[in-house]
Amino acid sequence: MFDKILIANRGEIACRVIKSARKMGIKTVAVYSDADKEALHVQMADEAVNIGPAPSNQSYLVMDNILKAIKDTGAQAVHPGYGFLSENAHFFDALNEIGVEFIGPEKLAIQAMGDKIESKKLAQKAGVSTVPGYTDVVRDTDHAVEISAEIGYPVMLKASAGGGGKGMRVAYNEEECRDGFERATSEAKSSFGDDRVFIEKFIEEPRHIEIQVLADKHGNAIYLAERECSIQRRHQKVIEEAPSPFLNEETRKAMGEQAVALAKAVDYRSAGTVEFIVDKDQNFYFLEMNTRLQVEHPVTELITGVDLVEWMINIADGQELTIKQEDVKINGWAMESRVYAEDPFRNFLPSTGRLIKYRPPIESDTVRVDTGVYEGGEISMFYDPMIAKLITHGKNREECTENMRRALDEYYIRGVGHNISFLNAVMSKQRFIDGALTTNFIAEEYPDGFDASMVPQKDPKNLVAVACFMKRMESEREVMISGQMEGGRGRLLNDEWVVLYNDQKFNATVTPNPTEGYDIEINGTEMHIRSEWTFGEPLFFADINGTEICVQVDRMATGYSLFHAGAQADVKVLTKRHAELNDLMPFKAPPDMSAFLLSPMPGLLLSVAVEEGQEVKAGEELCVIEAMKMENIMRAEKDVVIKKIHASAGGSLSVDQKIIEFASED
Repeated sequence: MFDKILIANRGEIACRVIKSARKMGIKTVAVYSDADKEALHVQMADEAVNIGPAPSNQSYLVMDNILKAIKDTGAQAVHPGYGFLSENAHFFDALNEIGVEFIGPEKLAIQAMGDKIESKKLAQKAGVSTVPGYTDVVRDTDHAVEISAEIGYPVMLKASAGGGGKGMRVAYNEEECRDGFERATSEAKSSFGDDRVFIEKFIEEPRHIEIQVLADKHGNAIYLAERECSIQRRHQKVIEEAPSPFLNEETRKAMGEQAVALAKAVDYRSAGTVEFIVDKDQNFYFLEMNTRLQVEHPVTELITGVDLVEWMINIADGQELTIKQEDVKINGWAMESRVYAEDPFRNFLPSTGRLIKYRPPIESDTVRVDTGVYEGGEISMFYDPMIAKLITHGKNREECTENMRRALDEYYIRGVGHNISFLNAVMSKQRFIDGALTTNFIAEEYPDGFDASMVPQKDPKNLVAVACFMKRMESEREVMISGQMEGGRGRLLNDEWVVLYNDQKFNATVTPNPTEGYDIEINGTEMHIRSEWTFGEPLFFADINGTEICVQVDRMATGYSLFHAGAQADVKVLTKRHAELNDLMPFKAPPDMSAFLLSPMPGLLLSVAVEEGQEVKAGEELCVIEAMKMENIMRAEKDVVIKKIHASAGGSLSVDQKIIEFASED
């Protein structure tokens, strides 16, 4: 067995690999860019080596720098994680030349399956069902339009070397095909250094279901059930689960056997994933094979009990699989939510900055957190905006979902925007509860985007009761300090309050319960609340009328900001007189910024498509902003005239920075 391995990656996956290596008694070497010098994976590893500046194409993608780190530390093997060099055959060759083991498949599989065009051809030869399309490289935009017309719209334009939703566009007509080809090509070149794009038929109302395979160097190969990955936004997976709520045993077996057949056709060794698209009748078609560990691998681990990273290391060491196909059992249900640093209320634009407060839920038999960040750390603009993967387990899908929603309530993040409210909203949808999933789920359920009104709104009286509980505790502490109340929890002068909950008003009376907690009457409804909450704690755990609840608490100058089930409420607890005076306060309108195009995110201004004095029609391109390797086109919302351009192409942008000023309509 290896004594020391180097992890050629960063963030949560590097931390994940370190955990298994540590369990196996193997020392680890982390590599890091200038932006990651204080990162969690650097702190966890036994050794760490700087490999260059922050941009990935100057650090994590620079093979020579990683090879030097291997030589300097004496690492005997390399785990590539996912992304970066994980599916790079040249990297495999370079490691082979210096006698270092690649913890992954052989070169043949990397070349054949890492290229989406070649992998589709091989799948067809192996008898695997494939999606209709054009598997050769598309030459240019006109060629893309010609092919798409032959296949029939809609079509999917995909980067041959792509992954993670980058370099992918769906086109429903010629105009979208031309624009999509240009964007897919540009993103592919930026992210992977390979601008080849191919085209295939886009199957509507599909499910994205993938099969996990394990294969050793001795000809043994098995499949570890499936993962449902249909909840996606912009082709980026958001929520994954295992098993699928859709497949029957017959289809699961057929997909698994085809996945194993493909793995054997390329002499696959290590953990890999064969992805399929499945229609409403459980017909399935090969999409691609990922010759690496998948982001969503934890859900497979939780339902099978197999440590995939440990087996990748064992297989690289030459060990034979001891798990037979008949040994693989499905135990309960597992679900993974990808917690991203992005603002769902601003079209999911990435959010960067320091994690001022970061408290993930406590891990247990039913809750797992795979993360690469910590309180005080930073979310950088240079890399993927993932904060963590939150994974839960349950005896069935209903229990697993309930565990997930509870864990999301307990996930306390401040300093950057995050998508927890959106994740909660998705899981509250009846379609999700019923398991009626497709890759169009988010687009269909949120056709006009996501806003605060779409967050599930439960009975506000629960949060009103929480606010009253805290206010009463504060009042008791104040009178104890001033000597107005001698011990106990007697009646205060002010225990009748008016509670302002967002735009709603409630009358509340609070009295101590003879045993514990408080009895609170809210607009005539009796509620008993019990909690061991103490001042300063950001999480308020309570029992309200026999129901357990967790509420996130931020203290404000005149009240509380409460977060629960993805919803936020600003709550003020006032005396009746204070409430009367509050009604007289004037409303201060925010400044009118409608004459400006403001940057919705931190990023790089790639290009400006307009000039000062130019007349622009609604829908025309104004500029393109790149953030976390994704290109975002800013378009005019109405007919405008450009008055002034405030930012130059190539410059960095901060959130709400002025880019373009429009002339007045007067």
